[in-house]
Amino acid sequence: MTGELANYLERIEDLRGQMADLVAGLPAEALNWRPFQGKGDLSINSLAGLVAHSTGAERFWIVEVVGGGPATRNRAAEFVQEASSPKDVVQWLADTGQQTKRVLASLSDTDLDRLCQVEEHSLPVRWCLLHVVDHTALHLGHMQITRQLWAGGQSSPSPLWSERLSQADED
Repeated sequence: MTGELANYLERIEDLRGQMADLVAGLPAEALNWRPFQGKGDLSINSLAGLVAHSTGAERFWIVEVVGGGPATRNRAAEFVQEASSPKDVVQWLADTGQQTKRVLASLSDTDLDRLCQVEEHSLPVRWCLLHVVDHTALHLGHMQITRQLWAGGQSSPSPLWSERLSQADED
């Protein structure tokens, strides 16, 4: 895998790892809890729903759009997904990670400029990968706030970027 592709993979894996760390040790009640009830777009998502949506979006953009895999996404179902334990959520993240790694390993530098058709848009592979990083980071932030609300305002530890970089170097 090239440097640029490896960098995208490293960023996405880091974000998924932070999500896994965030749900570790939580009971099902916390994973499925919504800070505020609402309908449709006014509903606040649970931790499990945010992970299901983030992994669903990652699979869509990388496996389906970039990798040309079959369309399987049910976006609406992602937001109502529930988990019985953190193990469920971590498994969703791991399964998606394996699929992403497989697609990125099949790409070369020249593929980064290849255009992918999404609805009426032609987007370069590079844009699709950056969008996954951007989208996943956004929902990680939502998850951090949701967990903090669940814990009555107490945040969970979150290593600084430089600490996470050091951990990646050790692996």
